[in-house]
Amino acid sequence: MEGRPRQAVPDTVAGADERPGLLRRVRTPRRPRIWFEILLIGVSYWTYSLIRNAVPEQRAVALRNADWLWDVENRLGIAVEETVNQAINSVTWLIVGMNYYYATLHFVVTLGVLAWLFRCRPLLYSGARTVLFATTAVALVGYYLFPLAPPRLMNGSMFVDTVLVHGTWGSMASGDLKHMSNQYAAMPSMHIGWSLWAGLTVYALARVPWVRVLALLYPTATLVVIVATANHFWLDAVGGLLCLAFGFAVARLWYGAAAVPGPFHRTAPPPVAAPSGPPGAEPVASAASVAPAGPAHSAASVPPVGRRAP
Repeated sequence: MEGRPRQAVPDTVAGADERPGLLRRVRTPRRPRIWFEILLIGVSYWTYSLIRNAVPEQRAVALRNADWLWDVENRLGIAVEETVNQAINSVTWLIVGMNYYYATLHFVVTLGVLAWLFRCRPLLYSGARTVLFATTAVALVGYYLFPLAPPRLMNGSMFVDTVLVHGTWGSMASGDLKHMSNQYAAMPSMHIGWSLWAGLTVYALARVPWVRVLALLYPTATLVVIVATANHFWLDAVGGLLCLAFGFAVARLWYGAAAVPGPFHRTAPPPVAAPSGPPGAEPVASAASVAPAGPAHSAASVPPVGRRAP
């Protein structure tokens, strides 16, 4: 109301780095601005696609690497991708569904989780987004240093290119669209890197049990899909997992563990409105609502907004 001072809503994660100056401004996650985030995501994905497709398509090297990787998997006793591919390909409705899953959910779910974080967990958004960006950036190094043909392009194999066989749309790696995407950038698998990021993030923050179960099932289903459609080897998924681990390490070093939702993140308590203030004033979320649960961050230890701690 006019004439009454308004209390400020906290813009940072409780317990974040309190050091002054530029370092504090860089390291402390703040509420994201939608125009900036849309621009950042658009430019980042365009840059990623440009670099990924600019990596020379070293066909001979990529095929040799695929043969080597297939031999390694055979020695380890895990080379069952061909069997899985052929078995699921024989069930038309299932493999067609997997083709569309591979082509669409990779983007839909990732953007959906980012939007959910932006709307419902804004103070954790920057940390989660940094994990995703760092994961994707280091994957580009893998594409450059280790060009790898996907199983469906191997010479002398019995793998089935399920997109070509069943005529489904959406794949940038088969049919008329294959010239728009680097065919030999299979290691690491960002389908696994992104899906595992989404699954772990939702699992860490969701409170509804069935949502947490679905969060863990999503990367598991993605692993089956990338193998069944002959787009990746099992070990490509391991590469995606290692890239994600790097992404988590970068984000935790940059923002601190409390600001990065992931496998070891403790779910924060629900927001609590501040009881103080004149009648009719807007409720203010307690800083404890964005701090991890624990004695060091209990509501009693957080001073009210606008007052100094004794």
